[in-house]
Parts: sequence; structure tokens; C-alpha cells
Amino acid sequence: MAFAQVPVAQLISKEYAAERRKLINDRRAGRYEAGQISAGETIYMTVADREGNMISLIQSNYRGMGSGMVPPGLGFMLQDRGELFHLKEGQANTYAPGKRPFHTIIPAFVTKDGQPFLSFGVMGGDFQPLGHTQILLNILDFGMNVQEAGDAPRIDHAGGADPTGQDGDPRGEIRLESGFDYETIRALMQMGHKIGYSNGAYGGYQAIMYDPQRKVYFGASESRKDGCAMGY
Repeated sequence: MAFAQVPVAQLISKEYAAERRKLINDRRAGRYEAGQISAGETIYMTVADREGNMISLIQSNYRGMGSGMVPPGLGFMLQDRGELFHLKEGQANTYAPGKRPFHTIIPAFVTKDGQPFLSFGVMGGDFQPLGHTQILLNILDFGMNVQEAGDAPRIDHAGGADPTGQDGDPRGEIRLESGFDYETIRALMQMGHKIGYSNGAYGGYQAIMYDPQRKVYFGASESRKDGCAMGY
């Protein structure tokens, strides 16, 4: 916000969402331009205590081992997120003193009626926004419990813009995890979507959900990679 005017209120408004929704054709694949607005080495952890406090934390060094530099005597590697700056002048993500680079790290937290409801994260580079959305859809729209929401097969999208601003095939490719039936896959292809598959590009999920009526926490952990849900 210190370097670019971001109209957050408009971006999250019902009116703007309705405008964007009108562009979607649920029978045909399409390319959607950015809206017109006025003015793998990651870890995720969520913790809750007996008092109802919950935290959502994600950490990533970037580029495997980050910068490769370890402060003497401290035992941790410095991150390398500065690589995601843009060197082209005049961009919101252009390198400048006192500025943070654009990145994909998303420690998510959901409230319901003003109270903590779900603390979760889905690791996986620029898969994270899509992964987070699928988890929320599974819980809120499809009625899955917190573990089922993470176990359900996921959809990835490759191509188009990424955090560094590079463009690929404008249509991109929908990459489906195993678990989708062929009728669904064929229907997507008939709509014009390019379908592909990937091994291990579907993120890593951890979550804690709180039930205020029963005052019970429900934990969930990713079945695709290491992680665990623990209580004491």
C-alpha cells in the first residue's frame, strides 16, 4: 500500500464480484483479462490453545535453500524472496528500497460471525490461491469435514501469468489429480479446456477448525506429503 494504490474495498466488494462472474461461461473455456479497477520449499503450521487462540503461519526460503547464507551461530538460512522483484520501471512490483516483493505465501484464517472458525494453509508456490479456494469450496459449499476437504482430488492450472509476470499459453492447461471420473474430464474437454496431468503439483494442506458450540478443535493434515495433526 505504500508503493501502489490497491483498492481493496472494491476488489472484495459484491458488486465487483458480480461483474467478474458475468464473464464466466460455464459451457466454454475462456481467457479472462485482469479486471479494470479504479484508482516446494515451504512449510505451513497452525496451532490452537485451550483459550481459543489460533495462529496460521507459513514460511518459505524460496529456491530450495534460499539465499544459501546462514548467519553465524544462528542455524537458519536467509530467504531469497527478493528474486521475485521486477526490474522493469513503473511496475507495482519494481525493486525499490524499503519495499517487499510480491510473493505467494498465504497463511489463511477464516472467521464466522466474528469468531475464529478455520486456520489453514495450502503450500505449493503459485498453486496456493487455487488450493485455498478449493479447500473453502469443499467445506462451505460441499459440506466436507476438515480432513475430507484436504483429501478430495484437486485441480491445478498451469500457464498464463505467474508471480514474475511471465505469460504462457493464454488458455493455459487444467491439470487434474487422479480421482476425477472420465465423464467429468470429457465434459471439460468438450468445453474447450486443455487437460493435462501432473505428479505432485497439488500443494500441501494443514488445518484446524473450531466448533464453538461443542468447544472442540478438529485437525487435518495433508495425505500427499509429510505432516500430522496432533493434540495434547
